[in-house]
Amino acid sequence: MKALRSTVWVVGLMLLPEMSAIAQPGIQAITVETGANGAQSYSLTLQALILMTVLTLLPAVLLLMTSFTRIIIVLAILRQALGTTQTPSNQILLGLALFLTFFVMAPVTDEIYISAVQPYIAGDVSAKEALTVASEPVREFMLAQTRESDLGLYLDISGKGQIDQVDLIPYSILLPSFVTSELKTAFQIGFLLFIPFLIIDLVVASVLMSMGMMMLSPLIISLPFKLMLFVMVDGWALILGTLASSFFVA
Repeated sequence: MKALRSTVWVVGLMLLPEMSAIAQPGIQAITVETGANGAQSYSLTLQALILMTVLTLLPAVLLLMTSFTRIIIVLAILRQALGTTQTPSNQILLGLALFLTFFVMAPVTDEIYISAVQPYIAGDVSAKEALTVASEPVREFMLAQTRESDLGLYLDISGKGQIDQVDLIPYSILLPSFVTSELKTAFQIGFLLFIPFLIIDLVVASVLMSMGMMMLSPLIISLPFKLMLFVMVDGWALILGTLASSFFVA
């Protein structure tokens, strides 16, 4: 709950510049104009339009700047490797990935809450200064998970060349580099997960072929063995624990 509360404060802090712009005197979200015939027309101001645009993009930005991408991809590949189709369901996988993301990002959100949110609430710093301070823990987290090759790729594409100080890397470069690295890592973990279940499928298919049972699907026979293997090795604790620890040791 502490990590969730910190995350809510961080999201609110990111929206402060837009909210403060709307709250300025003389700037209204909706303006009312009275025509010559007494009819009234309503129009949204540019600030309200920008705020609504930011709100629509905020979930995607937050999910791609956290550990959510790696976790959900690994869980989806695990379900495919087990061959259980819709078990666990998409809602369960999304909920599991979301709360595991809260656990992984708890140190980052706690640091943001202490260094940026609390001083802003106390009135010691402005919204712009608090946002600058809050962005540093997020930058450190993303840089720790980003490969140098991916950073170099997007730096070359953008024409910026090499940047000596990581603090000077803009988010426009860091964000796609981080997402690319997370996709690579997720598929590497998924490949390792797939191997033992693939071996079981091959063994079962070979046995059925040798017995002449061509019409029987190997997936039906191999599914109980894969589930038994997964339960015997305490698969859920092993997978989720490895996923969580992979962010701290990087």
